[in-house]
Amino acid sequence: MKENILVINPGSTSTKVAIFNQEGKEIFKESISHSTKELSQFKSLLEQGPVRKKIILNTLKKEKIDSNSLRAIIGRGGVLKPLKAGTYEVNNKLINDLKNSPIEHASNLGGIIAHEIAEEIDVPAYIADPVSVDEFTAIARLSGLKGIERESLLHTLNIRASAFRYAKEQGKKFEESNLIVAHLGGGTSIAPIEKGKIIDVNNANDGGPFSPERTGSLPNKALIHLCYSGEYSEKELYKLITYQGGLVSYLGTNDVREVMKKIEQGDKYAELIFEGMCYQIAKEIGAMAAVLKGKVEAIILTGGIAHNEILVNKIKDRTGWIAPVVVYPGEEEMKALAQAVIRVIAGIEKVKTYS
Repeated sequence: MKENILVINPGSTSTKVAIFNQEGKEIFKESISHSTKELSQFKSLLEQGPVRKKIILNTLKKEKIDSNSLRAIIGRGGVLKPLKAGTYEVNNKLINDLKNSPIEHASNLGGIIAHEIAEEIDVPAYIADPVSVDEFTAIARLSGLKGIERESLLHTLNIRASAFRYAKEQGKKFEESNLIVAHLGGGTSIAPIEKGKIIDVNNANDGGPFSPERTGSLPNKALIHLCYSGEYSEKELYKLITYQGGLVSYLGTNDVREVMKKIEQGDKYAELIFEGMCYQIAKEIGAMAAVLKGKVEAIILTGGIAHNEILVNKIKDRTGWIAPVVVYPGEEEMKALAQAVIRVIAGIEKVKTYS
């Protein structure tokens, strides 16, 4: 009987695979590691697709998982053109855009591999809530300079999964909820959700608070000076603000646990930087409360560094007056993808067509 869901989540050095039933129970999960040597033989990320697909199929065979038991397959959504949040059935247009995405990212393989396996066993393939989800209002797009618009790029999958979880726990519909969700990881996305729509967000690569790896918003004049200093190429500068900023820039590490050790050893500079990161996160949450005109039911903190109780308490101290602060640490991407399919199967959410 076709009752299970195959979830595929390609990462830069791993491919995560899981099987869920239609009640959302995880039956099997494995993270398959790929060595640098293994991946270096490929000229592009797309060339890795057939090999990763073969590894997935071999893993299922090894675990004696019958492909005839699969009701649907879902892959992690890649860097697509702006689209509404939700679950999309993979079609030829979506595959074409994944293959020709301007940004090469491992998640682009998710929909491609899911589609290929699904075609072989005659079941639907989906993606859900990719980073390019865009539900901005017209006013949210204004940047302050004609010709430049603010873009919606965010950790959509975990943000929406956390919001759905909160609504369910409260016995409410997601579409009735006004929330601020802060995904706190290597990059930080803080999004106001109004009646189920993500109407604004700081682009995690482009602004907002600094994070373990990213600079967030920078003073314009100083950044312009850096651009023309001759010290960096465009590519190097992009790498600087997205991978070598934040805690990496100040303290040489992207690991909050290492920062906490420095603080415990009496490092006052590390304490200042950590406090500064918490301060900027709280400030951005306050800005998003203004977007919602103060009508905020809850502030949700999620993502990897939401495990840090000291960080959580510092953010609560500055934002608890806005609304109750709920903490869902970590990010359950595999479960979130499975839940997206389950909502479609159950008729809770309509599947969308990518065009």
